[in-house]
Amino acid sequence: METLEDLRKKLDRIDDQIIALYEQRMEVCGAVGEYKVKAGRKVFDSQREKEKLADAASKVSGEFNKKGIRELYQQLMSMSRKLQYQQLVEAGALGRLPFIRIDALDRDSARVVFQGTEGAYSQAAMRQFFGEAVNSFHVRTFREAMEAIEEGAADYAVLPIENSTAGPVIEMYDLLDEFENYIVVETILPVVHTLAGLPGAELGDIRRVYSKTEALMQTARFLDEHSGWERISVVNTAIAAKKVIEDKDITQAAVCSSYAAQVHGLSVLADGINDDMDNSTRFIVVTNQKVFLRNASKISIRFELPHQSGSLYGILSHFIYNDLNMTKIESRPIKGMPWEYCFFVDFEGNLEDAAVKNAIRGLREESKNLKILGNY
Repeated sequence: METLEDLRKKLDRIDDQIIALYEQRMEVCGAVGEYKVKAGRKVFDSQREKEKLADAASKVSGEFNKKGIRELYQQLMSMSRKLQYQQLVEAGALGRLPFIRIDALDRDSARVVFQGTEGAYSQAAMRQFFGEAVNSFHVRTFREAMEAIEEGAADYAVLPIENSTAGPVIEMYDLLDEFENYIVVETILPVVHTLAGLPGAELGDIRRVYSKTEALMQTARFLDEHSGWERISVVNTAIAAKKVIEDKDITQAAVCSSYAAQVHGLSVLADGINDDMDNSTRFIVVTNQKVFLRNASKISIRFELPHQSGSLYGILSHFIYNDLNMTKIESRPIKGMPWEYCFFVDFEGNLEDAAVKNAIRGLREESKNLKILGNY
């Protein structure tokens, strides 16, 4: 009986042969790539790959080996494609990305829209980035904000896309997909909730508390200590503050920011009432121009994939191969296509980076309806 060491030596000899054959294969793949560059041929030929996988599987016995050889050849062909994408990029065949690099945003003369009302967290995020003197106006819905910049009524919109505790703002992903608007900046705003009431009110006076549903959830521990209070959901925290001041009812209070309380003339009855004091919201600055800042370091994209096994696995390999750090992935249903999904991915990089160009070339070839949502 052979020892484990003998068996490992056998494997090493076989592996040496595999490595040598792999290098030979990649040399031929390089020659194929050169031909495709000169002839203007596409890299990805799905029918050819299906035929190759079926042929390879037919030459081995047993279901386990058939699955194994298919996976092996999927990886071999994936590496071949990546080499050919690299050759295409080096030959200048990426195709010019329709984004223009700029050095800075025009903060001084820009007109900015935010969703909500005076005192909204979106307004605070807008002022955090554009400054107190920003020329701004507000609209009722996220859609109206996207329409305002698409139509040119505003240069930029400031909109929430993710909260550290409540998760993504799903509607924003759908709107980024629908509109030809693009992310140019992100800014993160700490979310510190307060309980605010009429001037002169005390905690013992309160009977009803108004706020956005998520804000009521994020302050549940504090509110549970006052079990007699009725909790009532409204559109957002700033509207809650506005309602309290307009109703002039000393038994009413709002869960809102100290900024909203100040804007609407309320008194802070309790500060920092979040269950999680590390709560923050990521806001995006969106414009209708395809531009990106010179120092942009994150890219957001959207794409669709064939509804078949392994398609997402294959597409994510482009990030791994090009050493790009993927920071987020979300899926959303595709309208009119039940049980099929598109994907939103954030990854680190700049549109001028060679690795990013390589990855985008592969993503364009192997996915459907790729859209760059912004580099920021």
